[in-house]
Amino acid sequence: MSDDANPAVLRDAREAVVEHAPDLAQLTPGRTGNLSVREGDRFAVTPTGVAYDAFDAADVPVVDLDGERVAGRMAPSSEVPMHRHIYRGYGSEAIVHTHSPWATTMAVLHRELPPIHYMIVAVGKRVPVAEYAPYGTEELAANVVAAMEEANATASFIENHGLVVTAADIETALEHTTHVEDLSRLYLQSSAVGEPTELPEAELDTAIEQFEGYGQDDDQ
Repeated sequence: MSDDANPAVLRDAREAVVEHAPDLAQLTPGRTGNLSVREGDRFAVTPTGVAYDAFDAADVPVVDLDGERVAGRMAPSSEVPMHRHIYRGYGSEAIVHTHSPWATTMAVLHRELPPIHYMIVAVGKRVPVAEYAPYGTEELAANVVAAMEEANATASFIENHGLVVTAADIETALEHTTHVEDLSRLYLQSSAVGEPTELPEAELDTAIEQFEGYGQDDDQ
């Protein structure tokens, strides 16, 4: 049962959804994408069919991993099944789904993103393509998880649909979504001129090791 009147349910996650909804608006046209932030066995997710600047934290739906809305004044995104399946299959804490133009071009072409640049290791050694199914369905959700698991990746294109990315937090999920969008553009632009050169497996492994030590040392 939904506890619409209780704004304390997943307060931080709901506030994060509101905070980062404008970032989603920069990545996907209209109201076509969605994002979510997980805490335990529940997640806060963007409401369905609402402009990204037209809701507040009390409006943000909270859904459990069985798909039941437990809080929020608005109905959740139609892609709740996809978010549920990804959270069940991964230890991640955030998901971003977009119809961004370059990634969606890859999806329309049914073309996976190969390792043409070392930044791909942020999401894996390639970005696979999940088989098409109607949006918002359990079948589509299962297809996305299967593609990501087969590729050992945290991102996947969806045939004739778009892109989904999962990560340890919403900031990282948005950053990695931008990486995939940019790499999709780079791949398609370079393909128009010639055949893009892929990095060998050993170089990808090196990049993964380098990324593990990237950034500032918190102890300093």
